Amino acid sequence: MDGSFDRRKFLIGIARGAGGALLFALPMLMTMEMWELGFYMSRSRLLLLLTLNIPLLILLAHKVGFEKTSTWRDAVRDAAIAYALGVVSSALILAGMGVLRYDQSLHEIAGMVALQAVPASIGAMLGRSQLGGQSQDDDSENEDQDPVQKSESSYFSELFLMAVGALFLGLNVAPTEEMLLVSVKMTPWHGIFIVLASLAVMHGFVYALSFRGSHDLAEGTPGWHALVRFTLPGYVIAALISAYCLWTFHRIDDLGVTQALMAVVILGFPGAVGAAAARLIL
Repeated sequence: MDGSFDRRKFLIGIARGAGGALLFALPMLMTMEMWELGFYMSRSRLLLLLTLNIPLLILLAHKVGFEKTSTWRDAVRDAAIAYALGVVSSALILAGMGVLRYDQSLHEIAGMVALQAVPASIGAMLGRSQLGGQSQDDDSENEDQDPVQKSESSYFSELFLMAVGALFLGLNVAPTEEMLLVSVKMTPWHGIFIVLASLAVMHGFVYALSFRGSHDLAEGTPGWHALVRFTLPGYVIAALISAYCLWTFHRIDDLGVTQALMAVVILGFPGAVGAAAARLIL
């Protein structure tokens, strides 16, 4: 065994992961639409979602794993642990609420647990970043040892974190009927307003409002630089992920092009917020 392995910190990371799975996935675990999707959603779409979640967790683990990951082997290990925490926590909570019952078929149980395990596993990994603070007294002493420290991100790493944030909030909202109801009521003018509001919120979250973790522009950098380099690409990512979530959950299968676009725009608003927030907290 690697002599640098710290069992205590690893177990703390596991506890943080379990707490994150509960904290971040609980809204979806208590959403009726998510239960029903486990019954009837296309198994090919569910399999694609489960498959895509694996590299996402590995890349996220490399960023904020249960320990400081120096190799991809460590990241794969942490991703497997997060997935396992997602499966176990989802099954326990659904069973505890009476959603999973002994008289259900294995097909139904597997569908519900597998679907819920995706956001729960992401929550398990994000929970390590969210719940991993340390005391001020230990900041200087443990700066090089704490597995929860933040590191400088490359441009593509930040875009990836935006995608994670957009996906996480998209998974929360996309299964609900309200997405379709709101999209039906919207006019093209409403759509334009929502797009502009999404861009303004994204840009304000990260640059204009000086939130903790926000990114200050280097002196002499024009204001439009951040808009073009981060905000606009981030919104495109959020919109694409919103479209994928709606397609995965069969929300746009029977819609016309205009109504489907409106659904993507309205889901893109929480997706944009998630993308911006991910850059602040990870």
